Amino acid sequence: MPRRSRHTTIVASLLAAACLGAGGGAVAYATLHDNSTNTVVRQVTVQQADTASASPLSVNQIYRRAYRGVVEITVTEGGTASPIPGGGQAQAQGSGWVYDSDGHIVTNDHVVNGSTSIKVRFWDGKTYSATVVGTDKSTDLAVIKVDAPSSELYPLAVGDSTQLQVGDGVVAIGSPFGLEETVTSGIVSALHRAIQGVTNFTINDSIQTDAAINHGNSGGPLLNSSAQVVGVNAQIAGDTGANVGVGFAIPSDTVKSIADTLISSGKVEHAYLGVSVQEIPSTVAGQLGAVEGVEITRVSSNTPAERANLVGSKGQKTIEGQTYPTGGDVITAIDGQKVTTAEGVQQAIDAHHPGDTIQITYSRKGASKTVSVKLATRPTQITP
Repeated sequence: MPRRSRHTTIVASLLAAACLGAGGGAVAYATLHDNSTNTVVRQVTVQQADTASASPLSVNQIYRRAYRGVVEITVTEGGTASPIPGGGQAQAQGSGWVYDSDGHIVTNDHVVNGSTSIKVRFWDGKTYSATVVGTDKSTDLAVIKVDAPSSELYPLAVGDSTQLQVGDGVVAIGSPFGLEETVTSGIVSALHRAIQGVTNFTINDSIQTDAAINHGNSGGPLLNSSAQVVGVNAQIAGDTGANVGVGFAIPSDTVKSIADTLISSGKVEHAYLGVSVQEIPSTVAGQLGAVEGVEITRVSSNTPAERANLVGSKGQKTIEGQTYPTGGDVITAIDGQKVTTAEGVQQAIDAHHPGDTIQITYSRKGASKTVSVKLATRPTQITP
């Protein structure tokens, strides 16, 4: 579900670095190829998060615990059917980290998307070929696999991103601009950010940090003060494409769920309703002739929402400088649970699988109604 809300839209750049490749027609990509890009319990593979240290580790201690589990990823694109003008090949570079002792590595989808070959460089300089296990464009996550000896594999501990607080110290390790094993540090600047992936779907609960991350950091880990992975670095905000202290990481709770599913089945299917929404706060609901909730601004064609006869907004009204939709159905609850934010609607949908039926309670012209809706599978991409 694309998100429209009263908050300022975050415009962010993806973080993989493009470099000149062998062959004619190699190009550097505008937003630096790192171009965009998924719950199953598995036995023993992922190293479980250790109990948090009694006192925070220093940046040096975090680095020494984690650096051998961070890798540099180089992908080659192009060939005889190359999308590159004039044919030829190009290379792009990002980061990743060892997820388990089976050789699975987590990175961003946009790091490996479109690749014809993938090389993974480990901490000691040894390089191995990798194959894609599965990708999920909606969350910009991917899992690849290397056939490397166990001596090269140092799985990183996965922490609980829900335990983060604003102001907590974090460390990023990766290969910005191809400078492998680069470490930067900062804090959690904000939580529960909603960033937009290349598919135009929202990635909820993202972590904002001022730790310096740049092109090439994509897919690398964001670590807490116990050297546990709490996020995967994915985007930076700004007009120049360079670090300005506003970076975003996909939270580890999302990462673990998607990675486990990709490893188990090779793909992820997300539930889909087919609406765009905007929050209607209680402070302005009366002036809009509506109720507090989440108003539907658009219903996409041939979707569960359209089949359920849900109605999008028909007009708008500005109150104290903020524009709100008017005339649409206002969702107030899903499966009996009150919702008041766009993120709340998205999370309620994400908690289900395609084919599940949910109960949506909404207000239309002052009357409360409830409808049963059978969710579909989220499409690969939507038109904004």
